[in-house]
Amino acid sequence: MEWHWFALLALVGAGLMIWHAFNRLGALDSRCDRAFADIDVQLKHRHNLLPNLLETVRAFANQELEILGKVTAARGAALGAQTPEQVMAAEADLSVGLARLMAVVESYPQLQSSAHFQQLRMEISDAENKIAASRRFFNASVDEYNATLRQFPANFVANLARHHRRRTFFDIGVERVLLDEAPVLKF
Repeated sequence: MEWHWFALLALVGAGLMIWHAFNRLGALDSRCDRAFADIDVQLKHRHNLLPNLLETVRAFANQELEILGKVTAARGAALGAQTPEQVMAAEADLSVGLARLMAVVESYPQLQSSAHFQQLRMEISDAENKIAASRRFFNASVDEYNATLRQFPANFVANLARHHRRRTFFDIGVERVLLDEAPVLKF
């Protein structure tokens, strides 16, 4: 008779472990979704600043229409992106375009001294910092979620549920872009 209680206790314990693992995966998955939504808010704020920046640069530097067109096209692609993968790819292109635009701006001292341009540059810099902070939080959430997916019993539960899949980190390559295009200083 004692083995029945032991079997029942083991079954209840296993059920509780599975229930806890399923709920933990759901909570971590939801945290990743919220973190991505935070990134999306910051990206939209940056997207809203870009038309003013582009018009300001266009007023001072008409000969740079090619780079302005590329940034405008990249912004349009970023606004139209639907999936996280599309957002990451579009934002990588937009970040490359913005880095190139800011490099071009360096050769226009009257543009740099414009109060309107300086204000826009500060706002975009602030938006970039907020995007970076949101990305760090998202990537930490994804790391915790993916690590939990590799642990027992969550890996067992994830295989049974089949809707929990590994998530991709949000890497738009800004750091690599800025490092790749850093000017060489000659003394």
